[in-house]
Amino acid sequence: MTDAHGALSLLARGLAGIDVDVQPLAGARAVLTGRRLLLPEGDEAVRLHRAMVAHAVAHLRYSTPARPARMLKPMGIAIVSALEDARVERLLCRDFPGLHGWFTAGLPPAPDPLDLRFAALVARMDRLLLLADAQDDNHWVNKARRLFDETVARAGLEDYDAFRAIASILANDLGQMRVRFEPQEYAVPAPWRDDNSYLWDFGEAETPPDDAIALQQTGVRPPPPSKAPNEGNEAPPEGIADMELGRYTYPEWDRTQERLRPDWCTVIEKLPAWQGLGAAGTSGAAGGGRIVPLALPRARHLDRTHRLRRQWEGDDIDLNAAIEVLVDRRLRLRPDARLFMRPGKGPRPSSVLVLLDLSESANDAGHGDGAVSLLDLEKQAALLLAASNARGIDRLAIHGFSSNTRAEVYYYRLLEFGQPLAPPSRAMISAVRGRYSTRMGAALRHAASHLQAEPTGPRAILLVTDGAPSDIDVHDPKYLIEDARQAVAEARDVGVRSACIAVDGAADAYVRRIFGWRNYCIADDARSLPARLARMSTRLAAAH
Repeated sequence: MTDAHGALSLLARGLAGIDVDVQPLAGARAVLTGRRLLLPEGDEAVRLHRAMVAHAVAHLRYSTPARPARMLKPMGIAIVSALEDARVERLLCRDFPGLHGWFTAGLPPAPDPLDLRFAALVARMDRLLLLADAQDDNHWVNKARRLFDETVARAGLEDYDAFRAIASILANDLGQMRVRFEPQEYAVPAPWRDDNSYLWDFGEAETPPDDAIALQQTGVRPPPPSKAPNEGNEAPPEGIADMELGRYTYPEWDRTQERLRPDWCTVIEKLPAWQGLGAAGTSGAAGGGRIVPLALPRARHLDRTHRLRRQWEGDDIDLNAAIEVLVDRRLRLRPDARLFMRPGKGPRPSSVLVLLDLSESANDAGHGDGAVSLLDLEKQAALLLAASNARGIDRLAIHGFSSNTRAEVYYYRLLEFGQPLAPPSRAMISAVRGRYSTRMGAALRHAASHLQAEPTGPRAILLVTDGAPSDIDVHDPKYLIEDARQAVAEARDVGVRSACIAVDGAADAYVRRIFGWRNYCIADDARSLPARLARMSTRLAAAH
């Protein structure tokens, strides 16, 4: 033992009141085993040796070692350990106030606010629990501080079980946020803290394989047995990824500040992976068998841009006909008395973009006798509408979207304006999957940008959704509703009308807030979606 380690042993004895053997370690992280503390070497580690000793003493004084870990998932163990670290350090600083500076001196720089991975969130939580004046804009991090402080006020710092309870709440929230935890890659963020092996007894059970840990942690079920080729609505073969077409940034409305946040959301355009799905295999999404087109009424209305010439009566003179009358008179011929022009009746070209909500909730079954998911009904309705519109003059596009925070708003182009409903298009519509959340405003803005490139005439977005806009990085339920309302107003300013079909019996309030009184309908029965989609799209195509 070197003189430095001897001095650290004396420091540990003075703080803990018991003998602690401090020894060097070749690794990068301190390890506490019983009354022996192994400290890493190196210039950076030596600078933190006092804080490492103080933290180990905190565990020796206030933590119960070797608690059984078999009932906890890996993410739960990490959260409980992080809160236990904060709890015992606060207890030690209460008894030895001067030690607080040792810990704060070792704090690493604050993580990137856009980094929502597990280690970054825990590091931000550590910072807030250690620094009373620290601020963070992440809801989960602030919730951790609030629950910690409330537990201290209610139960005191000595009640381990109370902090174990809030750890369960926070771990559950991370699961709802779909934050992935990789046990093999995770390291305790605070560099002076040990590896937490002192706290847990993992028993003699074999370590589960990496895949099993990942499935257990994320709540993902193993994939079902593969079906025979072309059976039902099959998924694309493994290894085939969606094709990215481009990335676009859009603003987002902040209702609290009443202003647009510039370049706040990133929309990622994609084509779904559909290769390997034959035309026969895609028919399942449309209800099986041949697609029978819907009988859509063709809206006909006055088109002021279409002028009928050589009319017996009208509101303007046909100059060409008038010139011919003068010529006929000079030639002593009988002139044609049809000298007028009037507006003609004709189909007015229109562009309608059907925007499908492809969030995770669309996968929920329970619609119809065969427990069909809403996503399957959306696909069926979209295919029926496209087949019904194939011979018409209206231009139809079918797109879809989902989101995984503002940095990843996925936008799928399934059928383009003027594109026939060919087997590849059917395959793409059938292959798209429901995932993530519903950041509606960014998707509406991107859809409106596509419609602005369409010919002059009625242009409209028809959104099909099953719930209010939401995303895992937004915790104010009104925030994304107001942003979607602003996106609808922006689209209206550039001549694009927006409407919605909501498959949600409780949607009236938020859908009316976003789209207005006359621009939505609620489908209480999802099986009526194809007919409602046909009627609403026809109404939008006929709108002035």
